[in-house]
Amino acid sequence: MRYSHYLVFFCFFITTTLQAQNSDTLSGAGDEIVVTATRTERKLSNVAVPVSIISQKKIQQAGSLRLNDILQEQPGIFLTNGFGTGIQMQGLNPDYTLVLIDGEPLIGRTAGILDINRITVGNIKKIEIVKGPSSSLYGSEALAGVINIITNKPNNNTLNVSARYGSFNTTDINIRASFNKKKFSYQGFANAYFTDGFSIRPNSVERAIAPIQRYTTQQNFGIKFSPKTSLSINFRYNDEKIKNIIAVTNNGVVTSSEGNEHNKDINTTLQLTHKYNNNLKNILRLYTTQFESLQQLATSNGTPYTDYFKQQFARLENQTDYIVNKQLEINAGIGYAIETANSTRYDNSNNQKNNQIGFAFLQSEWKPSPSFTFIAGARYDNNQLYAASFSPKIALQLKANNKLVFKASIGKGFKAPDFRQLYLNFTNAAAGGYSVFGTVEAQKIITQLIQIGQIASLENDYYRLGELQPEYSTGINIGANYTINERLNFNLNAFKNNINNLIDSRLVAYKSGGAQIFSYLNVKNAYTEGIEIALNYKATNTLSFTGGYQLLLSADKDDLNNINIQKVYTRDANGYSRLMQKNEYIGLPNRSKHMANMNIQYDHNKSFVNLRLNYRSKWAVNDKDGNGLYNTNDEFANGYVQVNTAAGKTLNNKLSIQIGCNNLFNYEDVNNLPNMPGRTFYTKLAYSFFQ
Repeated sequence: MRYSHYLVFFCFFITTTLQAQNSDTLSGAGDEIVVTATRTERKLSNVAVPVSIISQKKIQQAGSLRLNDILQEQPGIFLTNGFGTGIQMQGLNPDYTLVLIDGEPLIGRTAGILDINRITVGNIKKIEIVKGPSSSLYGSEALAGVINIITNKPNNNTLNVSARYGSFNTTDINIRASFNKKKFSYQGFANAYFTDGFSIRPNSVERAIAPIQRYTTQQNFGIKFSPKTSLSINFRYNDEKIKNIIAVTNNGVVTSSEGNEHNKDINTTLQLTHKYNNNLKNILRLYTTQFESLQQLATSNGTPYTDYFKQQFARLENQTDYIVNKQLEINAGIGYAIETANSTRYDNSNNQKNNQIGFAFLQSEWKPSPSFTFIAGARYDNNQLYAASFSPKIALQLKANNKLVFKASIGKGFKAPDFRQLYLNFTNAAAGGYSVFGTVEAQKIITQLIQIGQIASLENDYYRLGELQPEYSTGINIGANYTINERLNFNLNAFKNNINNLIDSRLVAYKSGGAQIFSYLNVKNAYTEGIEIALNYKATNTLSFTGGYQLLLSADKDDLNNINIQKVYTRDANGYSRLMQKNEYIGLPNRSKHMANMNIQYDHNKSFVNLRLNYRSKWAVNDKDGNGLYNTNDEFANGYVQVNTAAGKTLNNKLSIQIGCNNLFNYEDVNNLPNMPGRTFYTKLAYSFFQ
C-alpha cells in the first residue's frame, strides 16, 4: 500500500511544480502522414478508420529496446506470453494481427504467434497501428488489424551511435549512418543485443540464467533515375541465439527442458516507383523473406528433442494510384505470392509444403465536400489450399466542425489456415507423448495407428475432421475525436468483431498408453466488443499527459447457447455439481475486462522525465471446475499495475544520456507472467557525430 502513496505523491509533486510553466498548444497531431490505413499517404486527420501513431521520440524517451517494450504501453494492446511475445488487439489472439516492416509482412510464427522480441526499435521512425479488419487491403491475418513498423530512410548525412547497459547484463548497441549524394542515397543500421536474461519456471521461484544474443542489420539504398522514376532496395537480417529453459505441463506432470535455439530472419524488398504526372503513380514491389529456426533440447528425463522450421515467402505486387479529380481517388493492385515451409513437425524437414496465392484489390476514396469522406474497397484472394476469399470494407468520416470528427467503418477480415493447422505431424515425447496432427494428415495417420493397435478410443470430434475453411470476422468501429480546446483532445472508439469458423484444437483420440491426439476443426463462433478511450492533455509548455482505457467483453456463442438451455454445470463451495448461471460466465480466456495506461511527460530545455503506468485487470487462466468454459469459479491471474520511469538530457546537441527503471515496484507473477522480470535499471549514452 505504501507504494501507492509514493506514486500519488510523485505525480502531485511533478504536476504542482510545473504548473507555472507557459502554455502551449497541441500541435501537428492531425498533420501526421500515415500510409497503413489506405496504402497511400494521408494526413491522420483525414483517415476514416481507427489509427494511432507511435513517434520515434516517444519510443526513445520510453527507453524501449525491442518492439514489445513500446507496444505494451499502448491503449488496447496486450502482449501474450507463450511461444514468444504476441500481440492481442481488440480481444483477438495474436494469430489475427498482421505485423509489417515498411509495409511488408514478417513470417515465422510459432503456434500462431509472431515473436515481436525479434524486432529492435533502434531504427524505427514511427509505428502505425490500424485496428479492425484490414483484409480488404492486406489479405490474410489482418482480422484484428495491422501494425506497420516504418524504419528510417536516407535523409541528410548522419552518423549516430548509442550504447545501453542495464540489469541482467543487458547490453544494446546501435550504429546508424546515412548520406545523400545527387541521385544516390544510403542508410545503414546495425544493432547488437546481449543479455544474461532470466527464466522463471512455473510453480517455483527459481530464477535461472537464459542468455540471448541478437544481431540485426538493415541496409537501404535509393537511386533516383529521374524526377519521375526511383528505385529503393532494402535488406534486413536478424540473427538470434537463445538458451532455452522450458517447462511443459501435461496431465499434471511438469517436464523441464534445457537447450539452445537459433533463429535467422532475412527480408529483401525492391520497389520501383514511377510518377507519370501529378495524378498518376505506379509502384512495383518485389518482396522475399525467409525465416529459419532450429531448437535442440535435452529434457530432465534424458529424452532429446529437435525442432526445425524453415518458411519462405515471395511476392510480386503492382499498385496504381490515380487521382481522378479533387473529389475522387482510386487505388488498385494485383499480385502473386508463393509460400513454402519445411519442418520436422511436417513429416520430416525434407518434405516441403507449398502454397500459392493470387490476389487483387481495389479502393476508392470520394470526398464530395471538405467535411465528408467516403472510402470503399475490396480484395479478392485466390488461395491454392482453400476456397477463394472476398474481403470488402467501407469507411466514412464526417467533420461536424473544427473540433468534432465522427468516424465509422465496417469490414470483413479473414485468416487462412496455416501450414501448422494443415500439415502438422508432431509428437512431443518430452511431455507425455501427446500428438498434434494437421487436418490433412490426421485421419490418415490415425487410421495407420488403428491398424497396428495403438489407438485406445476415438472421440466424437474425430468424426468431424474435414477440410478447414478460413476464419472470418466482420468488424464494426464507430468513434469520434473531439478537440475540446487547444490543450485537450479526446478520442473514443466502440468496436465489435464477430468471428466465424474459428479454428480450434480438439481432442480426437487416445493412444493405447493414454497419450492424447489433437487436431484442428472449424468449431467456434465468437465475438469481442468494447470501448477504447484515449486522452491527450498538454498542461503547459513542458508538461503533458496521455492516457488510454479499454473495456473488453468477449464470448463463445456456443457457450452462451449451452448456458441458456441449461446444459452447463459448475461446482458450489462444497464441491457439488449445480447449474451455472449466465452472470457467472466471463467469456474467452486470457483477456482482461479492463486495461489502462497513463504517461506523464516533462520536457524542458533538452531534458525529459516521464512516469508510465500500465494496468491490467484479472484474467482467466485455468478451467478449474472442468466444465469446458470459463466462469467466476475458475482460476484467475491477479490484476496488476506496472510502473516504468525514465529521464534524459541532451548536451551540446551531440551527446545525450538517459537513465530508467522498469517495473519500479517490482511486481512479479511467476506462474502467469514468467517473462516479466522484477525491477530493472538501465543507463544509455548516445552520440551524434554529425546530423
